[in-house]
Amino acid sequence: MSLDSPPPRTVRSFVRRQGRITVAQERALAELWPRFGVEASAGRLDLDALYERQAPRVLEIGFGDGGNLAALAEAHPENDYLGIEVHRPGVGRLLLQVGEKGLTNVRVMCTDAVEVLTAQIPDQALDAVLLFFPDPWHKTRHHKRRIVQPAFAELVRRKLKIGGCFHMATDWENYAAHMLDVMRSAPGFRNLSATGDFVPRPDYRVLTKFERRGHRLGHGVWDLMFTREA
Repeated sequence: MSLDSPPPRTVRSFVRRQGRITVAQERALAELWPRFGVEASAGRLDLDALYERQAPRVLEIGFGDGGNLAALAEAHPENDYLGIEVHRPGVGRLLLQVGEKGLTNVRVMCTDAVEVLTAQIPDQALDAVLLFFPDPWHKTRHHKRRIVQPAFAELVRRKLKIGGCFHMATDWENYAAHMLDVMRSAPGFRNLSATGDFVPRPDYRVLTKFERRGHRLGHGVWDLMFTREA
């Protein structure tokens, strides 16, 4: 095993579900994946070659249906966006939006984000990492499966440029507290919250239908933003 190869993972933060995929999503996967899809491999990505330019780079982990990532890519054509999602229907949905909006600054991967960060993303290559509504693994015995752990925070730190931002959001208060505890203890990060805990939802994070429904039901949402200082 090479030094760049990730160690075998015994605990994963996701369960891969096939889910229902529509005809349109299948068509988008067939037609657009060759142009915008990136295969998992053991080698480092040449991001300048991948996007055919130099630009600020933003990674979104677990982008769901791709609504937030597509909106960001459309609003900020000066940035490049890489989305990683393990569920094919979500990947198909994002590719549909890429095609409909004529986006050229998006690339997509359908694999484990931790393995991609470890093996394929160069150090200090990213201007931002977005992690919105990851699986909360709410049962105590499953907390070890939460993606936000000290080792993951250190991995993200290495991949961010100095001054880069790690933005998280969750609708589980217990997970929000867990994220805050992990990030407060993570070396090389500074909390961007004026109160030392959570930040208001930035305008750039798309308010999803799921989140709107949660607001109507009185559910809370917690955003955390930490910048890499060292």
